[in-house]
Amino acid sequence: MTAPTDDFPLAGRLASIDFGSVRIGIAICDPDRILASPLEVRAADQWKQDGDYYRELTKSERISAFVVGLPIHLDGGESEKSLQAREFARWLSKTTGKPVRLFDERFTTADANNRMRAAGYSRQGKKKRIDAVAALVILESFIEACRYRGEIVGKPSSEPIPSKGESID
Repeated sequence: MTAPTDDFPLAGRLASIDFGSVRIGIAICDPDRILASPLEVRAADQWKQDGDYYRELTKSERISAFVVGLPIHLDGGESEKSLQAREFARWLSKTTGKPVRLFDERFTTADANNRMRAAGYSRQGKKKRIDAVAALVILESFIEACRYRGEIVGKPSSEPIPSKGESID
């Protein structure tokens, strides 16, 4: 394992993660952060044993940082799933030595479903790719929010867990 860092780079290739109970969707972008695409879907049941996979992904795809979707309620409060996503984000940073930002993932699965429906995916085809497309939506939203605000958005994975009802923005 490598020492984690919170210094999120302003340039370089990003990977985003849609962390779920059953599957983990992964998307990546180009080094200029203009184009993003879904990469793959992995099983979530043994994620703590996937360190080699994430280190190899970081190396082979030249990933400079990660964005992990943070599931939060409409009122901004967090859930048990939020805590699991935070745990994964901390583990990912420690495992890869790359900075990880947590980013609000509200409505990303609905957006991914709409995109796949419009593209004509069958029900079976959607099931296999939905998590990677949700990761794509997270990544595109993160990149756009950074451009719009003129700064890196989201929260570092090392930041303390907010109090009940406290927004992550």
